[in-house]
Amino acid sequence: MPSYKVPLDDIRFVLHELLDAGQLAQLPGYEEATPDTVDAILEEAARLAENELAPLNQPGDEEGCRFENGVVYTPKGFKEAYRTFTEGGWTGLSADPAFGGQGMPKAVNVVIEEVLSAANSSFGMYPGLSQGAYNALAAYGDDRQKATYLPKLADGTWSGTMCLTEPHCGTDLGLIRTKAEPAADGAWSLTGTKIFISAGEHDLTENIIHLVLARLPDAPPGIKGISLFVVPKFLPKEEGGAVVAGARNGIACGSIEHKMGIKASSTCVMNLDGATGWLVGEKHKGMRAMFVMMNTARLGVAMQGLGIADVAYQNAVAYARDRLQGRALSGPKAPDKPADPIIVHPDVRKNLLTGKAFVEGARALGYLVGINIDLYTRHPDPAVRQGANDFVSLMTPILKAYFTDMGLEVAVRSQQVLGGHGYIREWGMEQFVRDARIAQIYEGANGIQALDLVGRKMPQDMGRLLRSFFHPVDAFIREEAEDAAMLEFVGPLAKAFGKLQQATAWIAQKGLKDPEEAGAASSDYLKLFALVALGWMWARMAKVALEKAPGAGDRAGFYDAKLKTARFFIQRMLPETGSLFIQIMAGKAPLMALEAEAF
Repeated sequence: MPSYKVPLDDIRFVLHELLDAGQLAQLPGYEEATPDTVDAILEEAARLAENELAPLNQPGDEEGCRFENGVVYTPKGFKEAYRTFTEGGWTGLSADPAFGGQGMPKAVNVVIEEVLSAANSSFGMYPGLSQGAYNALAAYGDDRQKATYLPKLADGTWSGTMCLTEPHCGTDLGLIRTKAEPAADGAWSLTGTKIFISAGEHDLTENIIHLVLARLPDAPPGIKGISLFVVPKFLPKEEGGAVVAGARNGIACGSIEHKMGIKASSTCVMNLDGATGWLVGEKHKGMRAMFVMMNTARLGVAMQGLGIADVAYQNAVAYARDRLQGRALSGPKAPDKPADPIIVHPDVRKNLLTGKAFVEGARALGYLVGINIDLYTRHPDPAVRQGANDFVSLMTPILKAYFTDMGLEVAVRSQQVLGGHGYIREWGMEQFVRDARIAQIYEGANGIQALDLVGRKMPQDMGRLLRSFFHPVDAFIREEAEDAAMLEFVGPLAKAFGKLQQATAWIAQKGLKDPEEAGAASSDYLKLFALVALGWMWARMAKVALEKAPGAGDRAGFYDAKLKTARFFIQRMLPETGSLFIQIMAGKAPLMALEAEAF
């Protein structure tokens, strides 16, 4: 059975030495989020992940969810684990204390999302969807809706979903057909079918709160005619001064999907037959509220890609250290054994280092985005809030797409390290490959994320969002170019950054005249952007390691490993920006010239 160890040492390095997460305790409402408090939370999360959740991952995959007579049963042990999870207060970690939450920074929650996904990505789906529902209702729900639903979502006794996709439409939500008709007392009656609804039905909570996109009778066509409704599985009622689940509502699970991966997460077809719902926010403005959920989910999926990459990498390293096969090309490294461990072989090391360099670089970038979420929601300076919001908006599609693409790549590379054993169920690696695959598809397929980057984020307000990234990277390169010890890192970074700037200008110029040019470049541009962003993170980590290594004592090996991994990324992964730049500059012709009939 595979294992997972929460990398607390590296998490603390990123939070405290690289990003100075202690600054969060200076923000209004986060005074208790001191480094000591955060470390204590992380230690508890490690115990939960390693002792409760990770052991359920493989058996949960083998058993899967079961659908019987309209009821979904989660695998053995999930209900008990979820009870432990809620009793520990994890569902309300970053929720408002006014609604029973702990009020911790969102950045801490980002770390927990990585840990949950690495330990058990199927389990992490259930509270992850609830968090998105909480955020949408907190942002757009009225006072009654907040009072009714937020405390229950925060304490985990109720869970949440987002019901968008329908059988005939996925990304193009303007095509949805679910109808909402006026009902009594300001409520609405909803009829339609939603598919691919994660956690749409399960046995973990007393109630499930569905946020549903639907059309009013007078709705204009397209996405401008979509409204958002809160549709509970059981209608809330007051009993003894408390809100409880009452009568069954007209929304039910028709079936569950039989999937390639994340089999312990229920993916449901949900049928609405005159279900009672209440409007969230304004009529015909549902997409604005739904994007709160979707952006939360996209960042969560990004951390899912990172988490699966990390657990796959960890197990590949353990195997490579133990597996004896052949001799090192430079001569025996374990002459007392019949063969050397395969970690001596260059190609095995390349696979492992690709995983290590991605995981640690992505961790730094993901946590930086998490900190900026807190800055834009809590910082007293409007200019700081605006800059942080711009950075998060820009990086969201990049993280979602690149982290999940690399999540699968690292899982496949780790599987390759195990050879035939990587293809066998009992070793667990094939599950990581299967579980990683969906993250590239849901919450907006990665091609859609690339179009969002070039079509919305790049041109927004004359490139204002881009400046939230370009300006600090440029300033870092200029400052560190004066340090001889940093030249091996900032020199290649500067060249890659220059290619990103050139590609940005080229796409902006061509895309204004021909949107297909921007579309053709979009996926390569997103990856180019991501590699430069990780290069920036690795150069920053190298700077910290260079400063801390002298006199580091027992931690000297940690900083030495950071520097060597940084060199691998800069010399073996960052150069891909060159080929991506060439592909971008080739334009749309190689993609669009072939007639559809010729495929």
